[in-house]
Amino acid sequence: MTWRIDRVNSTLRQEISSIILTVLKDPRLTSLVSVIDVDTAKDLRSAKVYISIYGDTETKKSTIKALNNASGFISKNISNKLKIKSTPKLKFRIDNSLAQGSLLSEKISQIVTAYEDDKKQT
Repeated sequence: MTWRIDRVNSTLRQEISSIILTVLKDPRLTSLVSVIDVDTAKDLRSAKVYISIYGDTETKKSTIKALNNASGFISKNISNKLKIKSTPKLKFRIDNSLAQGSLLSEKISQIVTAYEDDKKQT
């Protein structure tokens, strides 16, 4: 990626996060929504927004649906704040990397504890 795309991704991530927290008033949105990453296409026409959502599967699905429905509203707010030629079309996706990392960390901890217990018994 180029430095320009990196800067656009970073700026979009900050602006989208701010809009979700302060402007959107959709009851389907949970309070624990984090923008993890933004992946903008080279032509700046589209962007995938990776979101981490705390909750069960149904909550995650309804939150992503609400965000995708509000993507035009979010894009309009971004275009009002940023001075870029065209605002990318946003597509929201669930990012499960934090949950998977937590699960992996928990399993490693269990293995270490089991190993230490076995070592003490011998």
